[in-house]
Amino acid sequence: MATVGFDTLKFVETLREAGVPEAQAKAMSQAMRDAHETAELVTRRDLREATTTIGADIQMLRAELRAIEPRLTIRLGGIVVVALGAFTALSKWVA
Repeated sequence: MATVGFDTLKFVETLREAGVPEAQAKAMSQAMRDAHETAELVTRRDLREATTTIGADIQMLRAELRAIEPRLTIRLGGIVVVALGAFTALSKWVA
């Protein structure tokens, strides 16, 4: 993860120029710095790695689906044949 550069001195000076007391400006600056240090930021590299990993996973799933498709077609065909046989037998029995 990446970090963001934070100029505490410039931050304090900006606050002081706006009329914030120096002690308060320093406390706010330290709080901001602490917040930046604990933040987890995503970089372009992180996104590229995640995209590559997700793309590989999708390709693997597609390959698995291509392998499963013929078996599902055969099973569905078997179900249709059994259903038609049962329907034919029932229609002869009822008639």
